[in-house]
Parts: sequence; structure tokens; C-alpha cells
Amino acid sequence: MNPEPYEDHAPGDPTALPAALGLGLLAVGGWLLTTTRPWQKPGHALTLALTWTASGALLICGLALLARCVRSVHGGGATDSATAPEP
Repeated sequence: MNPEPYEDHAPGDPTALPAALGLGLLAVGGWLLTTTRPWQKPGHALTLALTWTASGALLICGLALLARCVRSVHGGGATDSATAPEP
């Protein structure tokens, strides 16, 4: 038996975990936002404000994580002419 692998595998994508966390934060923030609808079940104003603030913060953090991952994956090759080094 040969214990050596057939091919050498790369260590993996370093942006996979932050992207998954960002998607999870978006899911939880969206769920929290839809469960605190005041037009279906009126509640205390402080409770509504806290849950909407928490869901908004989760949504913004999730979007920021996803944007950072997309920028690191797709933004590596583009250079701006203003920031390009002189020959």
C-alpha cells in the first residue's frame, strides 16, 4: 500500500469561512427582522427598537463580510492607471 496521495492538494480558500459567516449573519438578521413585524403583533416600542437594531447590525455586518470576501477574490487583478507604478 502506498500512503502517498495521488495529487497534492492546495490548503483551501481562505475566504470560505468569512463568506459562510457573512451568509449566516445575513440569514439570522433577515429572520430576526421578519419575526419582529409590528403590523402583525404590536409590541413594546423598546423591544421593537432593540430587535430591529440588532437585525440591522447583523445585516450590515453580513454584507460587509461578503463584500470583503468578494473584493479579495475578484479584485486582485485590477489596477487603476492613477495608482499604477511608472515604468
